[in-house]
Amino acid sequence: MSSACLRWALSHASRGVCGGTLNSWRTASGAGLISYNGRCVSASLSWGWCPLSTTVDETEEGQVPKKKQDPRARATIGSIGRKIHQRHLQVINENGENMGTMHRADVLRLMDENGLKLVPLNENKDPPVYRLMTGKQIHEEQLKLREKQKAKTGPVQVKELTVSSDIGNHDLLTKLRQVQSWLDKNHHVRITLRTGRVEHTQPLDTTLEQMVQQIEGLVGFVSKPKVIRDGRAAMCILRPPSVKELREMNKAFMGAGVRALLFMERADVALQVERRTPP
Repeated sequence: MSSACLRWALSHASRGVCGGTLNSWRTASGAGLISYNGRCVSASLSWGWCPLSTTVDETEEGQVPKKKQDPRARATIGSIGRKIHQRHLQVINENGENMGTMHRADVLRLMDENGLKLVPLNENKDPPVYRLMTGKQIHEEQLKLREKQKAKTGPVQVKELTVSSDIGNHDLLTKLRQVQSWLDKNHHVRITLRTGRVEHTQPLDTTLEQMVQQIEGLVGFVSKPKVIRDGRAAMCILRPPSVKELREMNKAFMGAGVRALLFMERADVALQVERRTPP
């Protein structure tokens, strides 16, 4: 029997029994393949999944694509709440002291009693290491990590500025405002002070330091003022202030404000006492 007759007979037989549709292909070797609703048979009538079938595999259809983990997620710090999956933990308290291995029930009790939060430090260790921290401590650690990430974003652009020791006060203030604008854009600034026509008895590094002190905002030093070129010039490199430096400046201003208020209060009390005292 020819292959065409075989295909015709099987097609009519399948339609009579199942009422389905039948398709046929021919492989590269010349063997006939007959597909019925996604199933195929060869000339020997052996059933199997056909590689040419247009049906979708159930296992492939049910798969959910895996989400790629953000590599920056490990560089963050945060509380895990009350979802502690491990039974025993190595705990460090808010003061940095090692409290040893504790049961998670005891850790939850400490969190509730002291208003603390649990932060993972090393979950791959056995037992995993966690730290109890306050909300303020977590916020400060996040600021430190952001500062480090900003430092790693790319190369820092360095601006150049050269001034003469004979520069006028108005021109100097204009130059310093330009320096402040560069610092506000997170650039570093290299300032070079060269000797002018008029000789000065004061060392150039001291003069440069006095010029930097006239900048309105807070600045940090990558390189402090120093004499170069055999004493004919001085150079320093400025940078934007860090978070720690800004925090210390705020504390200093707050302390100065408190001291000023106390001084004014004492002066007011002394003035009232003086008024009440008869001459």
